Amino acid sequence: MTTMAPTRPARRHGCRVRLATGPAAAAEARRRVRAAIQSWQVPVDPDTAILLTSELVTNAVRHEAGQAVMLVVTCARGQLRVDVHDTSPSWPAVADVPADAETGRGLLLVETLSDEWGFYRTPAGKAVYFMLAFQPDQPDQPDQPDQAPAAGGRGPQRVNARGRWTVTPPSAHRPRRAALAVPAARLPSA
Repeated sequence: MTTMAPTRPARRHGCRVRLATGPAAAAEARRRVRAAIQSWQVPVDPDTAILLTSELVTNAVRHEAGQAVMLVVTCARGQLRVDVHDTSPSWPAVADVPADAETGRGLLLVETLSDEWGFYRTPAGKAVYFMLAFQPDQPDQPDQPDQAPAAGGRGPQRVNARGRWTVTPPSAHRPRRAALAVPAARLPSA
């Protein structure tokens, strides 16, 4: 009988960090998430995870009446999950902001770039979370021609299907994610 070794460890990883509500909270959260991704060797885009973490922590700090927020990072069942707990009872909502607004797009980024996001009530207030699914392995193949990355920076992905490595087209990478439209008023002029 032939069996394939799992590509990811079956262990669950997790950490909880209390962040003081202040200007340094988002930076500390970014540092902790980056460290977790590196030490656990989580196959997700660290830049996306850090951006989304920063958005959730910034929202929690901006709307938080308490002295601290809790950052919870877990990695299990093929995904990275980041939860940000605060004591605010109000639910988050994706805002419909004008193109020239300077704020209000954080949850739109979370909704667009994450594989899943949501919020739930806690005994102390609420928690907002996002999840990123593991990206397929890309083993080094010197005989494969270089291919340009697709929109979003990810080129064709190599996946193991029924014991054979195949290349998925760029359009099949993350079908649930919508393209992020940048309003024309925000684009730099040439």
